[in-house]
Amino acid sequence: MSIWEVILAFVVVVLMLVALLANVLVLMCFLYSADIRKQVPGLFILNLTFCNLLMTVSNMPLTLAGIIYKSQPGGDQICHIVGFLETFLTTNSMLSMAALSIDRWIAVVFPLSYHSKMRYRDAALILSYTWLHSVSFPIVAASLSWVGFHHLYASCTLYNKRPEDRTQFVIFTGVFHTLSFLLSLIVLCFTYLKVLKVARFHCKRIDVITMQTLVLLVDIHPSVRERCLEEQKRRRQRATKKISTFIGTFILCFAPYVITRLVELSSVVPISSHWGIISKCLAYSKVVSDPFVYSLLRNQYKKTWKDMINKILKRSSINSSDDSCLP
Repeated sequence: MSIWEVILAFVVVVLMLVALLANVLVLMCFLYSADIRKQVPGLFILNLTFCNLLMTVSNMPLTLAGIIYKSQPGGDQICHIVGFLETFLTTNSMLSMAALSIDRWIAVVFPLSYHSKMRYRDAALILSYTWLHSVSFPIVAASLSWVGFHHLYASCTLYNKRPEDRTQFVIFTGVFHTLSFLLSLIVLCFTYLKVLKVARFHCKRIDVITMQTLVLLVDIHPSVRERCLEEQKRRRQRATKKISTFIGTFILCFAPYVITRLVELSSVVPISSHWGIISKCLAYSKVVSDPFVYSLLRNQYKKTWKDMINKILKRSSINSSDDSCLP
């Protein structure tokens, strides 16, 4: 193994460990907190977490083996199953993120009618469409034998070995990425930019009230005035940072891999195998970032996992004290 391959293998191992721990923690928070389970977005987050966990335990280990051994790990049947899952889970994850953005858009833009427009039944229908949409492409690919081990990405994924099927495979790949990556990106941009517009409007209203209050309170201490202005500035930046994170991580993680797949089909630009694996690792990094972006850094999830840790520590301290009291 070259130094590059050692580094890439190490990166995949780190991604696997962090993704497994973070997504399991999200799942534990969902099971532990009744409040999280009651919320409609919890269904989308649960579906996203399920996809991430399955991707972590099925696809990442085979990519690691592909990097180390430079050949297809396991038999053809295992590779076909893993390639099928890779296509299904990636599409399902993208559409789950789009569903979460639609939920936020309805909640922010139509707050009074949110509970009538986004019920558990509506969320279940959206998830049903997500699964149907996601499973249709790998079924077509598997039926046409377009799933196999691709040396460029050291992964079991969409791959055409027959030159006579090249035109059909190019069309299929273009349609697949258009209706998965591009469609999800358009939904994310549309919904979150609408949310940002509403958030900025509310910030302006709050800023006007804050400035009027500061003008009226002539005897206010300068430090208090300064804190109010700082909070006003942070409030303006908060929504922009969150929405930039949602859209930015999606583009940063998925775009290099999607663009590489499309450039590869053109046969005009030669693609390094190292770059192919790097682009695959960037796509895998979304599995790592999703738990933090959508769950663990939110206040409700923070409180839940901190309560879980405190409960475990409290129980262990009680057990240790009981052991010390024994003769």
